[in-house]
Amino acid sequence: MGKIEPTDEAIEYLSRKDKKLGAFIARRGKLCAASYDSLFHALVSSVIVQQIATPAAEAIEKRVIDGLGEITPERFKDVTVKELKSFGLSQRKAEYIAGITKLANSGGLDFEELNGLSDEEITERLLKIRGVGPWTVEMLLMFCFCRPNVTSYGDLAIRRGVMKLYGLKELSKKRFSRYAKRWSPCCTTASLYLWEAAVDSGLSDTKRTTKRKGTALAKEAAD
Repeated sequence: MGKIEPTDEAIEYLSRKDKKLGAFIARRGKLCAASYDSLFHALVSSVIVQQIATPAAEAIEKRVIDGLGEITPERFKDVTVKELKSFGLSQRKAEYIAGITKLANSGGLDFEELNGLSDEEITERLLKIRGVGPWTVEMLLMFCFCRPNVTSYGDLAIRRGVMKLYGLKELSKKRFSRYAKRWSPCCTTASLYLWEAAVDSGLSDTKRTTKRKGTALAKEAAD
């Protein structure tokens, strides 16, 4: 796997456009996140993690790797739905992965071809795959295609990060879109910090303190 690391230009831009996010970035420091070198692996991992906690998804993926080796179209070519289920996958997820495997082995998943397309064109192509919804595509755009301007209202942790950062009790899609417009064209970097904000205890403490002072602070996921 490679890694995604925010550029100094992206951090400077976000800090200038959004003071609250900028202050959090300054306190948290430089972040990086792992990226996928394989579209097939990224798709399989994205299906595994849908609607379950990350530790549970990681445990299932480890069992898959222990049982089959690398997550590649070649290794998965002859795997049955029943065998996939034996690793802890649901019937539906096992069927999704079997379908993705068939597509990959027939040449229907060409990373180089897709990588030459716009975010919108990639989204249109990938949404045609059974088991791939908007959230999955957004994660793929960020962690496989390494596109710089992606965020996700459908990601619960990102929504929690926004709510904690701005002290919001709820977050409508319309309001989230306004924030995303502010962060553009560096939404992927913003997303990395929002994931951190979602689990940052310091923000909770700040929120409680400001509330006691009576300051009004001003919000929610998956396929």
